[in-house]
Amino acid sequence: MAAASRPPRALVIGGSLGGLFAANLLHRAGWDVEVFEQSAEPLAGRGAGIITHPDIFDALARIGIATDEGIGVDIEGRVAFGRDGGTLGTLPVRQCLTTWGRLHELLLAAFPADRYRLGHACSGVEQDAKGVTARFRNGASARGDLLVGADGIRSAVRAQLSPETAPRYAGYIAWRGLVGENDLTPQTRRDLFPKFAFSLAPREHMLGYPVAGFGHSTLAGERCFNFVWYRPAHAERELPGLCTDIHGRIHDMSIPPPLIRLEVIAAMRAAARDSLSPQFAEVVARARQPFFQAIFDLESARMHCGRIALLGDAAFVARPHVGMGVSKASGDAMALAGLLRKADNDLAAALPEYSAQRARFGRAVVAHARELGAYLEACAAGKTTAAERHTPEAVMRDIAVTRTF
Repeated sequence: MAAASRPPRALVIGGSLGGLFAANLLHRAGWDVEVFEQSAEPLAGRGAGIITHPDIFDALARIGIATDEGIGVDIEGRVAFGRDGGTLGTLPVRQCLTTWGRLHELLLAAFPADRYRLGHACSGVEQDAKGVTARFRNGASARGDLLVGADGIRSAVRAQLSPETAPRYAGYIAWRGLVGENDLTPQTRRDLFPKFAFSLAPREHMLGYPVAGFGHSTLAGERCFNFVWYRPAHAERELPGLCTDIHGRIHDMSIPPPLIRLEVIAAMRAAARDSLSPQFAEVVARARQPFFQAIFDLESARMHCGRIALLGDAAFVARPHVGMGVSKASGDAMALAGLLRKADNDLAAALPEYSAQRARFGRAVVAHARELGAYLEACAAGKTTAAERHTPEAVMRDIAVTRTF
């Protein structure tokens, strides 16, 4: 392990939420931590709404980040709308809803700025009995005692350790976007704020909820409404067209929002008018810079190899129906830091236990998310099974709620 004259050193590959949770917790535990993010530009402002669960607040508290009323928007209930805009049902469920940008801002501010590196795309890792080395496409390299792979679904770290583990496309995508509260008509504001809302159509599933505004304010009149709209997209017939950008380049399963072709956005908004409740059709019509993500499952057989640990979406990706991507990453980070502390930073003792604990959890979350998305996956495959998952009562009861795995 590390020499007694210096603190142990951790290299965190990936500077998004999972990487920053791990980096902050290890830093507070006395580790010398450096974060390497592949993007050359700051990540602030990316992403959309986040559904919080207890693990997120627990991790923020351990880092020392206060979670006051500015963290998100509190809601007390859910509502489902029919195609005509009428209410099909309601359900009392209390939750706090925030944004990716707000969490990233808080986590980044808590971490030493001079230890966060942009423009460092990992090209390979090497390890031996004395340490682990990360190499980057810009020619740089770094050496440490522990390497944390928190570089997301397309993880370069996982690809080297477990090249056979790959994301599996579920057959549908999710359109996402934010609209300012005051950009909506008074009637739509009354219907949607402050509620977690649903609108179901054949083969599709729309949900939305209020979050902090573009300036991170949670005050009435300054909030945003975040939507997630699941729609089938055939892997060969439709997805390549969606992923073809304004320059004619075809991207791999996703595309930077500013590069989405205007005709794709226009077709999506027209489909919303044709199939969704009037409230959600208006949200989609007025949303700023909508974007989409292809929906995947990903399961890793294990979450460590020698001195390397995988974390968050680098190890397990669950469909967003559970609303637990960030919560899972924060739980991984707490488990990693806690087990290292318990083992006095002995990697050989801590990492196998970390892998065993969090892989069990990851598999359970992925399985539950697959159940919740079974109807959408069946429709994408031309089937009509699991229709019992696609009712107002079922989605209000099951989607994105806190549960124990």
